[in-house]
Amino acid sequence: MRALFWLLVLAVVAVGLSLAARYNEGYVLLVLPPWRAEVSLNLFLVLWAGGVFVIYLLARAVSHTLALPRAVAEFRRRRQQDKAARALRDAWRLLQEGRYGHALRTAEKIPADDPAAGLLALAGWRAAHAMRDVARIAEWSARLRDHADKGLEAARLMTEAEFAIEDRRFDDARVALQDFAAREGRHIAALRLSLRAEQGAGNWREVARLVRQLEKHQALTPEQAAPIRSRALREALRAQRDDPSGLMRYWRQLDEADRAQPSLALETARALMAAGDCREAQRVLEDSLEEHWDGALVLAYGECGKPGEPAGDVLGRIAQAEKWLQRLPRDGDLLFTLGRLCCQQQLWGKARSYLEAALAIAPTRAAHVELAQLLEQLGESALAVRHFRAAALL
Repeated sequence: MRALFWLLVLAVVAVGLSLAARYNEGYVLLVLPPWRAEVSLNLFLVLWAGGVFVIYLLARAVSHTLALPRAVAEFRRRRQQDKAARALRDAWRLLQEGRYGHALRTAEKIPADDPAAGLLALAGWRAAHAMRDVARIAEWSARLRDHADKGLEAARLMTEAEFAIEDRRFDDARVALQDFAAREGRHIAALRLSLRAEQGAGNWREVARLVRQLEKHQALTPEQAAPIRSRALREALRAQRDDPSGLMRYWRQLDEADRAQPSLALETARALMAAGDCREAQRVLEDSLEEHWDGALVLAYGECGKPGEPAGDVLGRIAQAEKWLQRLPRDGDLLFTLGRLCCQQQLWGKARSYLEAALAIAPTRAAHVELAQLLEQLGESALAVRHFRAAALL
């Protein structure tokens, strides 16, 4: 529609000019000594317009000719960019499809000086690692290092940490993540990798800290974080077995919520008992039982002693356990623990009474064995044999 409009405009202009030319009798005198020429004004205007048009066409032709090399270079550059973009897209698609060999061959099509070569090197490195091709892993890793100054160093460090964790080179992973943190700071993905690296390296204190941090950033749900943190704290406590004072310092530094966990209190108490510090173990168990009653802690309380300890220590534990018994008269674990403590102090009558009461509530192999050994001490061998047999059947 627009073209038709302009065509009509041009037709009207042409008609107007032709009508004006019919009534125009002017002329132009051209003098170039010794020549002189006289032409009509209409012809002069036509020749002038034609000359201007020819000059314009020549100028355009020269301009296009001079710009031709640049246009060819731009065409080649765009074609190379399109080729690199296709290669990049295909390499990552093949990588995700698990066609690692095809991904490598696609990545190799682009020269190293192409702007997309860095991302293709990253894809090639991942493909080589998935194929466990050591030579190609080194080759593509070196290629990616060459592009580290083009905004890919962070990606390289994260990938290096990921591969090191998969290969169980946890110290190398930690170094890569430390370099990443120095450059980029910590973010969720890096914290997740750090958690895996520290777990693999057995650095349980750091694992506990990272779990808390990830939970705070809602990267782990409480249900996911709880077992990891619990294990980390248990392992950290267990690692302090040879240093009772260091173990207690670490125990006191824990949050109240952590110290309230029976499994952690039990681990701490057992570590203290293994180190020979039964009084601290007793204190940890008593504090934890006051907060949260747990059968495993009660049983550990009965084991909290060592040969040659003062009789007052054992009697103190018996007195404390009897206080608990007033609140929980039918607790089988507590009755068994009292029986064991009385045996340590050679209070045979009370020990027998407590052990028989424990068996009446909850028969266990340990209670049968403890009572059988007590009966042997009292010379009641036949009854002791019966309890040994009962223990063997459980």
